Amino acid sequence: MVVGIVRFEVHLPAAQSLKDKRQIVRSMKERLRERVRASVAEVEFQDLWQRAAIGVAVVAADGGQVREMLQRARAIVDQYLQAQVLDWQETLQ
Repeated sequence: MVVGIVRFEVHLPAAQSLKDKRQIVRSMKERLRERVRASVAEVEFQDLWQRAAIGVAVVAADGGQVREMLQRARAIVDQYLQAQVLDWQETLQ
C-alpha cells in the first residue's frame, strides 16, 4: 500500500471576498474528489480572500498508481483559470 499526499497553494486573483474564494475552492475540491477519488481539504489560509492551501491524499496498491492519481490532480488544478498554482509539494509513503 502506498499513500500519496499533496499540499498545494493557489492564488485566486478574481476573488473579491471570502464568498468568491469559497465558491472556487469548493468547486476545485469537489472536482478532485470526483475525478481522482481523493480525500481533499482546505488546510490553510481560510481567512484570506485570494490565497488557499489545499491538501490531497490518495491511496493505491503501488507507487505507479499513486503517481498517476497525483498527476491527474495536478492537471485538474492547472485547468482552473481562476487559480494560479504558487507551490506544489508531493510526498509518497
